[in-house]
Order: sequence, then C-alpha cells, then structure tokens
Amino acid sequence: MTDNTLADKFLRYVGQTSPFAPSLEVDRAEGSWLFSADGTRYLDFISGIAVTNVGHCHPRVTRAVQQQVSRYAHTMVYGEHIQAPQVHLAEKIASVAPAGLDCVYFLTTGAETNDAALKLAVKRTGRRRFVAFRDAYHGDTAGALSCFGSAHFRDQFPGLLADVIFLPFGDSDALSAIDDTIAAILIEPVQGEGGIRVPGPDYLPALRRRCDATGALLIFDEVQTGFGRTGSWFAAQTFGVTPDLITMAKGMGAGYPLAGILAPQELIYHFAAEPAFSHITTFGGHPVSCAAGLAAMEVIEQEDLLENCRAQGEWLLQQAGELPFDHIKDVRGIGLMIGIEMTDAQTARKVIESARARGLIIESNLLNEAVIRLSPPLNISRGECVLAVEHLRAAMEHVQA
Repeated sequence: MTDNTLADKFLRYVGQTSPFAPSLEVDRAEGSWLFSADGTRYLDFISGIAVTNVGHCHPRVTRAVQQQVSRYAHTMVYGEHIQAPQVHLAEKIASVAPAGLDCVYFLTTGAETNDAALKLAVKRTGRRRFVAFRDAYHGDTAGALSCFGSAHFRDQFPGLLADVIFLPFGDSDALSAIDDTIAAILIEPVQGEGGIRVPGPDYLPALRRRCDATGALLIFDEVQTGFGRTGSWFAAQTFGVTPDLITMAKGMGAGYPLAGILAPQELIYHFAAEPAFSHITTFGGHPVSCAAGLAAMEVIEQEDLLENCRAQGEWLLQQAGELPFDHIKDVRGIGLMIGIEMTDAQTARKVIESARARGLIIESNLLNEAVIRLSPPLNISRGECVLAVEHLRAAMEHVQA
C-alpha cells in the first residue's frame, strides 16, 4: 500500500486511540471556526473539549506566544530557573482563585496533574486510600486511571491501580462511606465525560463537610470546568465550595499544553520536602504555554467572557430544551458546558454526523455516548449560537425524517 494522502499517512504513522478513521483534515482555525483542507468552514462547538476557551488563534494569545518564542522556549528542567511567564501566570491565577488557594504547581497534562494531586494527598495525610465516583473521568495515567469511574477501562490493568472506593455521583447519603482511612476524594464538580452531570446545590457542600469531619483532602478536578467554563473562573466559585486542591489543564493554556495544581502554598511545599523532588516534570509550566495562558486570562477579563459564558449558556440551554425532537431524553448543563441526552447512543451519533455535514462540530461523551456535548469558546457570539441551533435543528429533522 502506498501512502499518498495526509489521511493515509496519519493512519500509517501516527498512533491511534480508536479504530475510527479521521473525517476532518484541519487546514486552519480562527475564532469559533475550523477550516478544512478542502475549504469547508465548520462552527466549532466543542473547543477541543473545553480547551480553546478564547477561540482559535486569538490575536492577543498568538502575539504573546510569538513574543515569548522569540526570547526563549525552554532553558532548564522545571523549578531550576526563574521564568517570568510562569511567575506572572501563577500570580494571576492566585488573584482570581478561591480564597486560600494561592500557589500553583505547574505540570503538563490533566492526567499528570491528578496523579500528582493524589501523591500530594498521601504525603500530607499518610493515608493510602481514595474515593472517586462512578462515571468519573480523570485521565489515563496509572494514578488517574485508578479513579476512572468505569470498570471497563480500569479492569484492563490489574495490579497497577490504587485502592479506590467508588461512590454514586450526586448522592449525599453515600458520603458516609468516607472515613478516616481516606487520603483524598477526587471529584469533578460537574462530570464531563460522564454526560455533563451537574450536582444538586447541597451535594458539594455536604462533601466538603464530610471531608472536614474525617480529615480527608478534597480535590476538585477542574480540568474541564476551570478557566471560565461554568461562568466563574472555577466551578468551586460557581458552587460556593472551596476544596483543598484544584487540578487544572485544558483551558488553562488556551490551546497550548499546560496544567497544574492550585492549592495553599504550605500544602504544595510537600513536593519540595520529605524528601525534595517528590514530583518533578521536564516541561511543566513551559514558558510559551504560560505566556499563552496569561494572555487568555487577560482576554477573559477584558472581554467580559465570564458574563458572556453565562448569558450564551443560559440561552443555549433554553433553546436546546425547546428543540422538537422525539429522541431527546434530557437537556442539562451550566455555563457553556451543556449536554443533550438522546434516548440512545446510535441516535446521538446520527445527529452528530448530520450536524457535521451541515458545518457544525459537536460530539458525544466518552462514558455516556447518548449525550451530545455543547462546549463552544467562551467568546462565542449570539449570532453563532443562533446558527448552531439552526444546524442542530436541521440535523435532528434529518434524523427524524
């Protein structure tokens, strides 16, 4: 077989994560739009799964990256050199974070960040057991996989994983299983891959109280919800609950690889002592990614994107609830993190493919493929939201015909 097209070479030389062939060759991206190699324009309503929160190639982010690249990209393993982009970004994050969470430990990916947070909990508490939740997704490295809320994914790797108790998400009565043997509870404030599941208003406060009573650390996995996705800088602020640690990634780098733990300085210091170098990383807090992240935070502030997120999210949630489609089972969400649950995964896939044929990029969720995700950039306009709903309605009419 001769590899001629870029798609052929992609399948031949790039390691795949699924047996499904690629369907969209991206040539460029701008704002809320993707442009394929054949010139077709697509409205991007997933943002790389909550990554490009200020849209693709925002001029301010691009300019910050160009300026940083012209100075230096990488000089030494994380922590050895003082690099201004890291310092300024950490200071900015601390300035908008929940009270008391004032220090950032930079990493590279969300999974690595969750691994590091679990290690930090063990060092702090001396305990070895954890609590996670059914249908949770925290990444695929060994520590994060230990807290993966699907046995189908975990059971392929026996012997690698930590001792984790899995509780039903949103069930306050089940929190009694948390006792003084638990090092930490790892939870998404809003479950993403589980199907955009939003807890009731009393649930996270009850979880906070249970952690306080048992001495377990509360870790919010805000890899998807962080940096404005729920209409606040962090979902912790949206729900009025301050955890002991927040793990961050995705939208943190505005499209560039960046992650981190946000916690009190005295807690973060456990990585530097008992012994030192308890968790190190070559590319964590890469200065180019930090420059992009800082620029994106400035865009969110100056363009009032938290308010735009709330306004467009409320409008989209209402419009989605009024779509005339017999197969819609539920519509739910918060901010610009919205799920439309179909009666079955096959119907959801048909709607997704029909929407793509009309120029709208939407997707399902890893652990609930019947739920269609809507997570556009935070600077999505009302006109673009109107167009998305029109495409979605046409796709559903096509499937229902």
